[in-house]
Amino acid sequence: MLKVFLFWPKRDKMGIILKGAFPPRKGFFTMKFSEMTYTRPDIDALLARCKELTAKAAAADSGEALVEVYYEQSRAFADYNTAANLANIHYTCDTRDACWKAEQDFFDANGPAVSNASVEISRAFLANPHVDALTEAFGSTCVAGMKNAVLGMDERTVALQQEYNALVSTYQQIYGGALVELDGKQLTIPQLGPYKESTDAATRRAAYEAEAGYFDAHRAELDELYTKIVKNLNQQAQVMGFHDYSELSYVRMNRIGYGPEDIKRFRDQVAHDVVPELQKVIALKNKRTGIQHPTFADLPVAFKDGNPKPIEGYDARMSAARTMYHELSPETAEFIDFMQDNELFDVESRPGKMSGGYMTSLPSYKAPFIFANWNNTSADVDVLTHECGHAFEGYVAERDPKIPADLECPGMESAEIHSMAMEFLTAPWHHLLFGKDTEKYALLHAEDSFVFLAYGCAVDEFQHIMYQNPDLTPDQRNAEWLKLEKKYRPWIDFDNLPFYGRGAGWQRQLHIYECPFYYIDYCLSTMAALQFFLLSLDDHKDAWERYLKLVRRAGLASYTELLQTAGLKVPFAEGSVKGIAQQMTRWLEEHQVG
Repeated sequence: MLKVFLFWPKRDKMGIILKGAFPPRKGFFTMKFSEMTYTRPDIDALLARCKELTAKAAAADSGEALVEVYYEQSRAFADYNTAANLANIHYTCDTRDACWKAEQDFFDANGPAVSNASVEISRAFLANPHVDALTEAFGSTCVAGMKNAVLGMDERTVALQQEYNALVSTYQQIYGGALVELDGKQLTIPQLGPYKESTDAATRRAAYEAEAGYFDAHRAELDELYTKIVKNLNQQAQVMGFHDYSELSYVRMNRIGYGPEDIKRFRDQVAHDVVPELQKVIALKNKRTGIQHPTFADLPVAFKDGNPKPIEGYDARMSAARTMYHELSPETAEFIDFMQDNELFDVESRPGKMSGGYMTSLPSYKAPFIFANWNNTSADVDVLTHECGHAFEGYVAERDPKIPADLECPGMESAEIHSMAMEFLTAPWHHLLFGKDTEKYALLHAEDSFVFLAYGCAVDEFQHIMYQNPDLTPDQRNAEWLKLEKKYRPWIDFDNLPFYGRGAGWQRQLHIYECPFYYIDYCLSTMAALQFFLLSLDDHKDAWERYLKLVRRAGLASYTELLQTAGLKVPFAEGSVKGIAQQMTRWLEEHQVG
């Protein structure tokens, strides 16, 4: 997951110089994360600087001058971004820390005003008669992104944005503070992972019941939070002239070149062309596991003798990752050395740490940062290669002087291509992490990625229903989720499992609360990643070169343009999804192991 919070449409945050807290931005630096300093930024100074930049953008008397102002405004935000991201990293690493909670609250409160000030700069760029020079310099996404920024922000919504940020932080506290009793231990939600994959059915069921018990205990809070979130975001949309947030979200997610109808056509293709193929894949899986009547609690089991296990130990895994990326390419070798030598990973689960995984950027240090929650399952490798895909793209873009900071990363649907494709393109080296279980992991990973398409589309359709029908009660929301489960994952039997069985399982998907309408981006990028996988089977070198070409375009191209750059099919076209789905089914049929 590429971390996006507080501000939009920047990849991370916007910024201002922090009283000498950070080094100058010219050149590249080597600084360990533990040595990076934090200073709360001066919001008044930032807003004043935004006014100066707005005036300069309005007054630029040539295309060349306007391009230079664009670079200037992009550079001006780097230190503030860094401060905001440092605060969020520390907060998500320990949501119980009152000091970092206070800093997170600071950015939650001030972020909307900063975003709106940035939008005023965009208005000035768009009004300048030389605005076409920005398209010539930076490609199709620059001006289109600013238009979305202007459409997506309004000073009348500042208080609502502040309220929304606070609601998200409350959700993170509830989720991040989760501790459940199992096996005589107190465990975080991520630490339940190995128990869910146990070969013993009773253990799996107990793990899911323990998790469900925690969410059920917080049922009223989670229901109320979501009600408030839907109401809040719909209010923002209506103030700005949109019918509801499902419309506004396409603007705020900076979707360029496609809209809700294209996404609906894609979801319909998944329902009609992918789900039947997935039923074949699930039947193969059931035969492989020997579980005659699998329930929801059995879904994580992929093999009769247990799921593939990666090598244990942080040091051993990091050593394997270094070897893997050194052998993949010279570019990734340089990248992994930078990341490991500068302590830019926090990947082990512990009490108080927010669940999930993300990559974010510390632009003043030209440093990506990777956050995860390893739990000694194969998902540890998934998240490692996934977030390294995000981080590698950020690392490359930050070192290209021609790319402005706010165009280093493309739209979210494109940014996830970097991560999800990296999961497959590292496959020739997965034996370093799995040993004898390598073939099992290859099958499991391809299978899970393919099956994910159905779940991802369910999440997206659910959110459209929620925001278009905001008066649904909590029980009615859950009923809608169960309908979508039948549509997209008809093979699931919840077997009266608490929490999940009543249709509340969507509340565990943090994206639904934290970044509404983001989740379809994983599906769109999966369509690209599966194509990279299929290409790599025939010619890995060619697939990698296509990937690197896509990465180097950074945020200067739209989703469709990036796919065309790599010679990939665009999944909005009728029939484009079906062919890929059939190829995936054939590969999975031919590579059954265990």
